[in-house]
Amino acid sequence: MGAVVRLYDSRTQQIRPLQPLVPGRIGLYVCGPTVQSSPHVGHLRSALSYDLLRRWLVHRGYAVTMVRNVTDIDDKVLSGATEAEPWWALAHRVELEFQDAYRAIGIQPPTVEPRATGNVDRMQALIAELIESGHAYAAPDGSGDVYFDTGSWPSYGELTRQRREDMVAAEDADPRGKRDGRDFALWKGIKSGEPESAAWPSPWGLGRPGWHIECSAMAERYLGATFDIHGGGLDLRFPHHENELAQSSAVGRPFARHWVHNGLVTVDGQKMSKSLGNSVFAADLTASARPAAVRYALTAAHYRSSLDLQSGSLGEAEEALGRIERFRARATQAVGTAGPQVLPAAFEAAMDDDLAVPVALAVLHETVRAGNAAIDSADAEVVRRALGATAAMIGVLGLDFGDPAGAESARAQSAYSDTGRQKALETLVGGLVEQRAAARASRDWAGADRIRDLLADAGVQVEDTAGPTRWSIVGSE
Repeated sequence: MGAVVRLYDSRTQQIRPLQPLVPGRIGLYVCGPTVQSSPHVGHLRSALSYDLLRRWLVHRGYAVTMVRNVTDIDDKVLSGATEAEPWWALAHRVELEFQDAYRAIGIQPPTVEPRATGNVDRMQALIAELIESGHAYAAPDGSGDVYFDTGSWPSYGELTRQRREDMVAAEDADPRGKRDGRDFALWKGIKSGEPESAAWPSPWGLGRPGWHIECSAMAERYLGATFDIHGGGLDLRFPHHENELAQSSAVGRPFARHWVHNGLVTVDGQKMSKSLGNSVFAADLTASARPAAVRYALTAAHYRSSLDLQSGSLGEAEEALGRIERFRARATQAVGTAGPQVLPAAFEAAMDDDLAVPVALAVLHETVRAGNAAIDSADAEVVRRALGATAAMIGVLGLDFGDPAGAESARAQSAYSDTGRQKALETLVGGLVEQRAAARASRDWAGADRIRDLLADAGVQVEDTAGPTRWSIVGSE
């Protein structure tokens, strides 16, 4: 761990060194899905961003405890339920869809994946502490609602650098019983028509937790009152992460030391939305291309940048992977075994510098280019080094998908044989046929016969017609 990993911190708005709370260990909390409906490409992109971060931190020698929660109780989960599929069945079905989508593109499971419904007691304890400290209040109307008093916390807005007086009313709950529209819900009393299975007893009456309190309670349970990194999508900075920070800090929990946010996904330059009908669901994406291509395409932009998914994105990813695979096939055929799997210094520098995966991919392709040149010049030692470095890079990036040694090269070799060799055959034979036609046109019969005999020895039969000369492989269908 001699190298220093630097990450952009959304709170300080600068790239700064990652300084673990405990040397050699990293506590990472990532806001996971609200399991209300099927996952889309934005969910995949976010999960992949933190998968890459975790892989890199592990490579750098850190023991990483990664917590990614599941919000399985929420207004949207309840609204999506039907008589045939209760809210808890809907939540479980969708959670399995998320797991399938993550698994499909090689996203490693977190160390622990707590559900909100399994931590309600801890949320209630935190809410009680906030009330006791004067930072929260129960609604006086008997509804059972409890709100965080944003006016009681002078630092409210520090994560997103907003002034409280400039904020609009929070829309996370019915405003009944609020002292101020900007206050946000910690506990929601049960409403008429809501199932009792979605309510828990509490000092304030039957109800369920607000969204924001969930993450504060679960992060503290598994990572402690303060931890190293909090991650999530850019759309969660406000109000979700701002509220998490406020409610935890208000009762003396320093909370996250480093805030990381990944950029969002657009489709052909437009934000995904139901009204536009342009949402790209994870299942459709993973069905349209092999896993490595989907994973590659979703790393095309820096994790903090917006990623624009276009119709040709997966094709471009396939082409890029094809170049890598063809080199591995050629190199394996040329030198047999690879050299040590050592990452190039430029690759490591890119990954250490705020996880610059696009720059790291450029290093990967430059290594492939140099390796191909070494094959052409018969420099076996350079080929072996390039082959080993390539394996190391695709391993860290998660593009190997756990293939046994050589399996990917064998697959690439097969594709190369079926497609590349056919193209080479057509080029070579076509060239000789053209030379024979030129010889016949100039009445060089002896030269034409030599080319015909050469082709016949190679198993190629030539047929002269009134039009272009036809050729075929003897014995082929």
